[in-house]
Amino acid sequence: MTDIKTDTKYKEAVADLLFQFADDDFLIAFRGSEWLGLAPHIEEDVAFSSISQDCMGHSAMFYSLLEDLGYGTSDELAHLRSSEERRNSILSERPNGEGYYMDTPKYDWAYAVVRNYFYTTAKKAKIDSLKNSSYKPAAEIAAKVSMELFYHTLHWKTWFVQLLSSSVEAIERMKNAIDEVAKDFGDMFIFGKLTKDIHEYGLIEEGVTLQKRWFAELEKAYTSLDLELPEIPEKPQMNGRIGEHSKDLDSALKTLSEVYRLDTAASW
Repeated sequence: MTDIKTDTKYKEAVADLLFQFADDDFLIAFRGSEWLGLAPHIEEDVAFSSISQDCMGHSAMFYSLLEDLGYGTSDELAHLRSSEERRNSILSERPNGEGYYMDTPKYDWAYAVVRNYFYTTAKKAKIDSLKNSSYKPAAEIAAKVSMELFYHTLHWKTWFVQLLSSSVEAIERMKNAIDEVAKDFGDMFIFGKLTKDIHEYGLIEEGVTLQKRWFAELEKAYTSLDLELPEIPEKPQMNGRIGEHSKDLDSALKTLSEVYRLDTAASW
């Protein structure tokens, strides 16, 4: 059994993977929170807020594991790292649409549905694999996260199918959103510079395997809608897993960390 206290390579591989999970959920939760008060109806406002809160809680659990490994406090890891240090996927950092939440947001609900359905389904495939990780603390957290993911995926699948079974305008907007989301999905199942070590240490299954499971899950919805599955780029234009990010991330981090940076000694 590998000892994380004595095997430096193992510790680095664990940390890199934990940062990916933590950063993904941290950003996707933030983008979800920007829909507060803007969702199509009050019931969805409550449901989306709850899902975003769950995701923020998931990110906090992964950051806490990194804190246990000596990488800094959870608050510092969430708020004080630069965009180059982040390991989140490109999709999770993208804005919800034009404008800003506190100004005149013109957000795209079709994009929100597709992004969250694709992301949550991919997250479930990865979390299910992480439950068998050689790093037991991560496996234990994955088991907790998995219980909530069932409801998250069901929620977004319901929206996805309903809108693609709706009006001509809704279907057109959904198909445009699918194209946009697919463009940014190329790094979702990539595990960065330490991919070889991550797999050799048995931390999680290979990305190709996980992507096939994700496709199989998507296929259930697509078959019912008589649609062709989306094409995902084999090589991403940007790879967030190695610190390549858009300017959207800088903007998001500035907003996310604004209060914390005012007083880093305070609790959040």
